[in-house]
Amino acid sequence: MGESSTSIKTIIINFGIILGLTSVVFQLMLYFFDMHYKNDTTAGIISLIIMIGILIYSFIQFKKANEGFISLSEALKIGLGVSLVSAIISIIYTQILVNFLDPETMNKSLNLTIENMRIQNPEMPKEALESVRSIQKKMSSPLIFSAIQIIFALFFGFVISLIGGLVVKKSKPE
Repeated sequence: MGESSTSIKTIIINFGIILGLTSVVFQLMLYFFDMHYKNDTTAGIISLIIMIGILIYSFIQFKKANEGFISLSEALKIGLGVSLVSAIISIIYTQILVNFLDPETMNKSLNLTIENMRIQNPEMPKEALESVRSIQKKMSSPLIFSAIQIIFALFFGFVISLIGGLVVKKSKPE
């Protein structure tokens, strides 16, 4: 048990850093194309594919390092750990983005959201749009936004780990 827990920690740290840095590189690419605030569905899907690929690869690497065995609980630990490390790296990048690279990111995103709502619902009262604006401003505070990033990372990490763990698991013979 001690040997595999060290392996789990090593896998979590290594692949958490890999996933975090890969995500940051992808986010920087979006930034350079001025797409970082648009909440594009395609970018979200690509981010999810990156996460799935790196998590599954981390399970496979752990399995190789442990004589071809991985349990579902080990896959869940690895997936949640990698997701958490990656989320922390992403939070650091996000703070650099909104405080130094593009301090107007949150306002751009908010304005785009309001404009899209106005286009989709032209009869929506101005008071409702202002209410949405007020709620989104509260939700974009650094502490709340960081908490949301961690919650989403852990949620998707759990789902991917559960499904991926069921696929790659191989129990040790009793």
